[in-house]
Amino acid sequence: MYSNINISKVIKEYFPFVTDNQLKQFEMLPSLYSEWNEMINVISRMDIDNLFERHILHSLAIAKVCLFKPNSEILDVGTGGGFPGIPLAILFPDVKFYLVDSIGKKIKVVNGIKEALGLTNLIAEQKRAESVNGHFDFIVSRAVTAMPEFVTWVRNKISKLQYHEIDNGILYLKGGDLTEELKPFEKKKNSKKDSLTIYNIHDFFPSEFFETKKVVHLKL
Repeated sequence: MYSNINISKVIKEYFPFVTDNQLKQFEMLPSLYSEWNEMINVISRMDIDNLFERHILHSLAIAKVCLFKPNSEILDVGTGGGFPGIPLAILFPDVKFYLVDSIGKKIKVVNGIKEALGLTNLIAEQKRAESVNGHFDFIVSRAVTAMPEFVTWVRNKISKLQYHEIDNGILYLKGGDLTEELKPFEKKKNSKKDSLTIYNIHDFFPSEFFETKKVVHLKL
């Protein structure tokens, strides 16, 4: 559905508040990633050809669940080539993003894209999630591992100060049948266990690609 599309038109349709400069930054992403991918392969050939839908728009599904407040702090774990962190950093220029990945060449790509776009609200470092210090309003990621393991990496990194419409916690992009994987986090009656909400991305972006894709919000 989103092949050969006008990127600015689609972004503006879903996020009417974006500025002309932000639209320009989004428009730059496909060519920037193509150039970097020639040097350092971080995205498959098929995905490079469908970058807008499979990486940019997919990342922005998180923004349909939560509009981050200015000065909030977001950690992107296992960012790879910069997803979902870079599209979110473009969309929320007043929010602080910290992108980490254990593979140095991926962080090199992220920093190259950051510099080309002139993003000043993003820091990217080669680092494992477990070694990250500090507390964040939300921790975002895209299917780097099963949720139970992911939670052990980040459980103590969520800020206690709440000022968003949804509770602080994890916003996780994941596809497929998540029943078994998320079973440990289902809230039981009269229990104070972690609370879980699953959003169907297809409800936000009506494309075949998103039919099985979710945003999982886990309050910690």
